[in-house]
Amino acid sequence: MLDHVRDLESLHEATERLLTAAAGLDNASLGQPSRLPGWSRGHVLAHLARNGDALVNVLEGRPMYPDDVTRDTDIARDAPRPLDVQVADVRATAEHFRRVAAVPADWARTVELRNGVTDVAARLPFRRLVEIELHHVDLNIGRELEDLPDDFTDREIDFLTERFAGHPDVPPLALTSPGGRTWRTGRADGAPAAVTGPAADLMGWLAGRRDGSALKSSDSSLPVLPPL
Repeated sequence: MLDHVRDLESLHEATERLLTAAAGLDNASLGQPSRLPGWSRGHVLAHLARNGDALVNVLEGRPMYPDDVTRDTDIARDAPRPLDVQVADVRATAEHFRRVAAVPADWARTVELRNGVTDVAARLPFRRLVEIELHHVDLNIGRELEDLPDDFTDREIDFLTERFAGHPDVPPLALTSPGGRTWRTGRADGAPAAVTGPAADLMGWLAGRRDGSALKSSDSSLPVLPPL
């Protein structure tokens, strides 16, 4: 069951952790590559700030972004800014999201995100938590997928396997972690291939952060997952 109040508190803690780590950078290191192809660390921080604005738009009933071109242009525009400006922007937009989320509202309502994707409002704090936690790792400043809380990792695997469930380009898959958690995803036709490995690697593969080399599959190879 979704608990947006708990997720908002987890989000606040994760945001403070990211901002503290990012404040240890300097302007030169901000321009260095992140773990995301084609993006510097500055791009990652700019995206987090603009995503905070975008989720406020969603909470208040406006389109998440005007369009994809504007989204990408805004990130490219803000990426070269000095570190102090970047950190202040991420903090300010995070606090704005927190204030708006504190206003009494119908958290069971359906909201629309990018590309026609819909969800319940109560999942937005977790979606933002995913942005903060995974992009903290993407910054390549010392935090790894293995450092993320077990509960977060399991919930993100829940979310991603649900997202790929029934996808025509994803074959039937049965994922299992060492802790015994299992997930089904992909098409429903045929027997699923068994994929096993550490939960962090399962999440990383599903989220496009790892190549799956640490996973074992009953098929000859892992399928190529479509972009999220």
